[in-house]
Amino acid sequence: MFVGISLSLIVVGIILILLEIFIIPGFGITGIAGLAMLLGGVFLVADNFAEGVIYLLITLITTGLLLFVGFKTGRVNKLWRKISLKEKQNIEEGYVAPKKEYADYLGKTGIALTLLRPAGTAEIEGDRVDVVTDGSFIPKDSKIKVISVEGTRVIVRKDENE
Repeated sequence: MFVGISLSLIVVGIILILLEIFIIPGFGITGIAGLAMLLGGVFLVADNFAEGVIYLLITLITTGLLLFVGFKTGRVNKLWRKISLKEKQNIEEGYVAPKKEYADYLGKTGIALTLLRPAGTAEIEGDRVDVVTDGSFIPKDSKIKVISVEGTRVIVRKDENE
């Protein structure tokens, strides 16, 4: 009976860990629950605590060896290439980091070029700028005022003087 429960815990634990890694990355709750289920399943199979620790060490060593062999043969690298982002943002390929000092826009007014709900584009001092509202909806062609700048994030509000 314990074998069925422990195998179920191990399988569900592995599924939860894989979900955390590939599908629903977040705060780690799914991964921690998966790890707890995996450990619980391993310890349920064991007759006593010492045997559970031995099983766990064997599992960790086997996993480490499999990863080592996978890296040496290139299989893990192939998997990593499938799930990782290959694009790099460098100047030779056209990526240009923003050079404008966005803090200069603080207190300035402009026109919303798109609907701001809450993000969009505005024209401020003749420049097209990606902006975010303070949470309100601002229609296109409305006057806006920059109320805050956080790095490259320009926060605007509808200008009351309109």
